[in-house]
Amino acid sequence: MDAYDKGSDARHGQDGPGGPAGPDRPDSEADSAETTAPETDGAPDTAGAREVAGVPGVAGVREAAGVPEAAGAHEADAPEAAGAVRAAPPGTAQPPAPRTGVAALSPRYQVGAVVALAVVAVAVCAHIGMVFLHLAPSNTLTKQHGDVVDEWVFPEFEQNWKLFAPNPLQQNVSVQVRAEVSTADGEIRTTGWYDLSAEDGRAIDGNPLPSHTQQNELRRAWDFFVASHDSDDRPVGLRGTLSETYLRRIALLRLDRDGAAGPGGVVERVQYRSRTTNVEPPPWSGEKVSDRPTVRELPWWSVAAETRGAKSGQAGQAAREGGAA
Repeated sequence: MDAYDKGSDARHGQDGPGGPAGPDRPDSEADSAETTAPETDGAPDTAGAREVAGVPGVAGVREAAGVPEAAGAHEADAPEAAGAVRAAPPGTAQPPAPRTGVAALSPRYQVGAVVALAVVAVAVCAHIGMVFLHLAPSNTLTKQHGDVVDEWVFPEFEQNWKLFAPNPLQQNVSVQVRAEVSTADGEIRTTGWYDLSAEDGRAIDGNPLPSHTQQNELRRAWDFFVASHDSDDRPVGLRGTLSETYLRRIALLRLDRDGAAGPGGVVERVQYRSRTTNVEPPPWSGEKVSDRPTVRELPWWSVAAETRGAKSGQAGQAAREGGAA
């Protein structure tokens, strides 16, 4: 076989077509490539051989193509990420956290805040205890200190069980009043009945924000009177007398608002009555109640003490008119 045959495995000479001394590579470069190519475990280093021979390796190809190197290739030289918190070196003292709430106050103000909270807590506990004793059944404490409890509870903190009772109040109570009036010419006349409950009802109806007076003044005053009087309308203790005074003043205010005395007239006496009607039960209850109203008429009460100022004012006005004449 010819030594220069292409299919031969024999080494080509310097003038052969596959020899290192071809037209594109000088003899010195080919010799240096053969003698300096390193080997690892018997296998030639392809990347190194290509780099030495002038052919770029994998890294060079990636750089030429613009492909970034694998993450972590230059991790040691990479700058820190923006906003990253650098951990404090061990042994460095951390700054104390800012104090909030009561702890942020000075010691003097802390003592004041503690004292104020203690006073409020004691007052709340005392109030709850008084109300509990007021509502609780009769016991040793209420028998010995009942007056103290009543002085604390009445009238601002009065409680009752009408709403939550097994049988709540199922009646309509209408409170009415009339008066005896001394007119300007010296006569005495009696007015008709003024339905005070109906006046409050008309003031509340359609009003989204009715006043406390319109809702509760007359109702609470009448309940106060009924609870402090016996069946013969006689007052029981000091509270009974106080309830009568309260009702007389309410009557004078309402009658004056309605102009019951007329020009130059003065109210001398007032009389109350109540008209109680049972609320009709629902059909499914089967309960039967009377539909006849119950009327409770009180005796006449003199209001001379309350109207003394009005009389003296009228007398002074008459004297001034007579002097001018």
